[in-house]
Order: sequence, then structure tokens, then C-alpha cells
Amino acid sequence: MPTPTETATAVAAESAAEAFAAEAFTADWAAWHAAHERHRADPHGFLAVTHLHWLDASPTRLDGAPGTWSVENDVVRLVLRAGERVLRDGQELNPDGTGATVFLGPVSEREGLNLRVDDAGAGHTVIELAKRGGHYVVRPRHPLHPLLTSYRGTPAYAPDPEYSVTGIFAPFPEPCSTTVGAAVEGIRHVYEAPGELRFRLGGQDLVLTAFNGHTPGTLSVLFTDATSGATTYAANRSLTVAAPGPDGTVTLDFNRAVNLPCAYTDFATCPLPPSENRLPVAVEAGEQIPYERQDAS
Repeated sequence: MPTPTETATAVAAESAAEAFAAEAFTADWAAWHAAHERHRADPHGFLAVTHLHWLDASPTRLDGAPGTWSVENDVVRLVLRAGERVLRDGQELNPDGTGATVFLGPVSEREGLNLRVDDAGAGHTVIELAKRGGHYVVRPRHPLHPLLTSYRGTPAYAPDPEYSVTGIFAPFPEPCSTTVGAAVEGIRHVYEAPGELRFRLGGQDLVLTAFNGHTPGTLSVLFTDATSGATTYAANRSLTVAAPGPDGTVTLDFNRAVNLPCAYTDFATCPLPPSENRLPVAVEAGEQIPYERQDAS
């Protein structure tokens, strides 16, 4: 039987280990969030988007982008006038400067390509051509866009290990195509859902439908919760979950729940969570309503 001194020493050691683990958890989260903020504030990231244009068969000149644009049969036609210079992968699309007609695409859903326009003395514009909800969009991105130059960072809850929970990935018999709404009215997104995540949080057993993540093997979750519209963005938040272990075990670290672009700009086409991903508990972890939205309310 341990002596009182030995017991006190063991308790002190356990307390010190817990404090060290908590400090490491906080430091790891801070490094992750700082890296996420740097990525979000990229000179040509979504904060730099100046316009959102939807293409159709009618040739149209677009604010913020040179040329006349149209799309038919999944191919985009860009007509450049004399003097309009655009680069793709470093190659001039109007090489002699006298005018050119360029065909771009097709582009896969949720994919895109970037063109470059050099602006004398003001950096350069990236012209994003993408497909969202079956429609082609053009989004110019400029590093001097006020939304980017005035960006103050995103507030977040202090990291709390209680919101990093262990769950189980339960695969569906077959991956399920799931249609969800979008931040832009009239647009629908279709995602493949390989299964659901089952976990316990706030004293409740909960389930979230998971989509395939951007990195092979990972999972992506769109959700709302009882904080949505109060301290967190009303429409959605996103959480990336590492690939399940051999026994299906996953870690859902809601401290790393992030805002999608639609939380910052009206030029985004972000998906909304499926109806079953509206959690009845308050997830007081992760990113909160951006300062820009708070200022506007």
C-alpha cells in the first residue's frame, strides 16, 4: 500500500501530465488554426473574389475579367480583343495581341482552372473558371480586394479537449448520392456519402452523414448545431475527419470546425448540410461568426 507521500507524489505527477497534455493540445490547435488563417488570407484565395458571374450561351463581357464569355455543350468560349492579354499556365492566350478566340473546358463538377491577368503596378488578377451545381461560373480574384485587405482573422472558441470525441464510422452497404442545397438559391450540390459517423457529445448519442473528403481516405462533415446563428455562422460549418482506423474508430475534433467561404462573401456557392446533420446540442468549439458578418448585423 503506498504511503501518503507516495500517493501525493503520484497525484502531482498525474496532474502535471494532464497539464502538459492540455498545453500540447492547445499549442497544436493554435499552430493548425494559424496555418488555416494563412491559407484563407492567400492573395488569391476566396477573400480576394471580386465578382461572381454565371455563364450561359449569350456572349457577355464580365466585370473584373477581360474578354467576352459564353458556354455551350460544356465548352467555354473566350473571345479576347486586341490588347487583352490572358495567360494560362504561363502561356499567352492572345500571343500576338491582335485578338484571339480560346476554348476552355470541359471542367468537372467542383473543379476549375485559373487564368492570369497581369495588372501593371497592382499585382495580378486570377480568373477562376469553375463548375458549380452543373453551371459554369467565372470569379475574378484580386489581392487588393477590400474584403481581403481588411481581413482581421476569424474568432474561435478556446480549444477544449472535451470537444474532441471518439466515434465510429458506419459504412453504408453502398455509397449514397446525397443532394444538398447551396448558399446560392437555385443551386444543388450532389455528394457521395460513404457512411455515417456515430458518436456521443453533450450527453447525447449523435449521428452525422459523412461525405468523402478532399484527401483520399478522409471524411468531410457539414453540420449545424445549437450555436448556429448565435455564436457560429448560421448556414453551415465543416469538419474534416481523418481516415477511420481498422476497427472504424474516428476522432471528431470539433475544435477544428471551420467556416466555409459563404460565411465571408456573397460570391460563394457553398453546400448546405443535409437535413440530418443538424445537431441538437451546442458545439461550443471551432470557428465562430466572422468579424465581417458581426459588423454587418
